[in-house]
Amino acid sequence: MRDHSAARLHPDSVAVAAGRPPREPDAPVNQPITPASTFHAGGPRGYARAGTDGSAAFEAALGALEGGSTVSFASGMAATAAVLAMLPASAALVIPTGFYNYHRTFFDNELALGRLGELRPVDITDSQAVIAALPGASLLWLEAPTNPSLLLPDLPRLAAAAREAGVLSVVDATVATPIGVRPLEHGLDIVMHSATKWIAGHSDVLMGVLSVTDAELHQRLMTQRNLTGATPGALESYLALRGLRTLPLRMQRCCQNAAVLAERLAEHPRVSAVTYLGSAEHPQAELVAKLMDHHGAVISFTLDSVAAADELCRRVELITHATSLGGVESLIERRGKYPGEQALGSPAELVRLSVGIEHAEDLWTDLSQALA
Repeated sequence: MRDHSAARLHPDSVAVAAGRPPREPDAPVNQPITPASTFHAGGPRGYARAGTDGSAAFEAALGALEGGSTVSFASGMAATAAVLAMLPASAALVIPTGFYNYHRTFFDNELALGRLGELRPVDITDSQAVIAALPGASLLWLEAPTNPSLLLPDLPRLAAAAREAGVLSVVDATVATPIGVRPLEHGLDIVMHSATKWIAGHSDVLMGVLSVTDAELHQRLMTQRNLTGATPGALESYLALRGLRTLPLRMQRCCQNAAVLAERLAEHPRVSAVTYLGSAEHPQAELVAKLMDHHGAVISFTLDSVAAADELCRRVELITHATSLGGVESLIERRGKYPGEQALGSPAELVRLSVGIEHAEDLWTDLSQALA
């Protein structure tokens, strides 16, 4: 495969050019699907659990975009499990007080089963508090930004502190995407994405990824994936790579739409509060400007009651009422309905809107009628 590193090309071009087959007469321009589990002897692979040409092409493309090497997994949670599986049973984890609630549920479960030693929840917007929690820890888990509260850790500072303390640093950058932030450039050891979301982008793939710069760590993650059989399928790899090609364009449109909707929601009389990375009132506006290349396509907002939030989600017609984010279609859900979400500080009436690529005026018309 041709080398298309992020250092040589703009990310928009890397997304299109990286991970292509060799340019040979009559060779395919796109990496074909490889529906095979077994390969002839004599090569390094031998069996599809070690990956296929399709998964390798996707990993090469995303790795070029991230500025490192990528390992793909059957889901985002499988990717997370691979990281934890490398830790000793006595490991202490420094984690956010508020972040993706299924990650917290997973960490709590591993702790209860004796596979972790300690969880140290901390406000990751308070860098001093995070640094104070690092001594004796094995892992620092961050989100950039957090889901659904949309708060941002100081990635360069915390990465440097973790390295000095000998702590492995990981950041879930699913909401930002590699177009919004590339944590490896800020010194993080591992960047994780649920590729199910914006990277694949069409609500038809279940997949996760981990990207690193350290060759030994990359090999450890590859070994862990192969031992547990968490390799993505041939079709999933194909669809994820196809989605990656248009990621910059989709994010541009999604972010433009989100900026329009966030401003109008903030002015709507039925909306109590709006959290959006592009807002001038965001408590970390300076850090957002420093770290992020865009303001994202997620808006979190609250209405005056749970009933109003549920009614809004029921009444939308163009926007889809469903659990997830990052698709070409706009998705809405009352995230506060989940006990795990409330336990992490989300208000019961919190609504999360993942903005898609529809026309902004049509989206606003739909929200307006649903709020009326």
